[in-house]
Amino acid sequence: MIVLTTGKRKTAVAKAVLRPGKGRVRINNIPIEIHKPEMARLKIMEALIIAKDLAKQVDVDVTVKGGGFMGQAEAARTAIAKALVEYSKDEELKKAYLEYDRTLLVSDIRRKLPKLQGGRGARKRGQTSYR
Repeated sequence: MIVLTTGKRKTAVAKAVLRPGKGRVRINNIPIEIHKPEMARLKIMEALIIAKDLAKQVDVDVTVKGGGFMGQAEAARTAIAKALVEYSKDEELKKAYLEYDRTLLVSDIRRKLPKLQGGRGARKRGQTSYR
């Protein structure tokens, strides 16, 4: 049984392919053990650590595009968690993910505010002088 899922964060989009295997996890064809930076790797590993033995029975290939390294890491962890829940059909695992962090199963919809006219960014405006 092969499971395909996606995860999003800011402008990063991750696609995960989960199939029965030996517990290998690859992010853009790089094994997770040597994925840099370490903070991003630990963020991705959260989904696998909560799944415990299930993570050792499946191989996960994740393709991530767009965004920065942390946005990509969060998109990847969402895709992996969704795939594990769909593969196992385990309500306990789903409950554990939701209890730990809701963004493991639900993509974060927050986006950057657009720049507006009359200023340098979304909120900053040019100063006005009255004298």
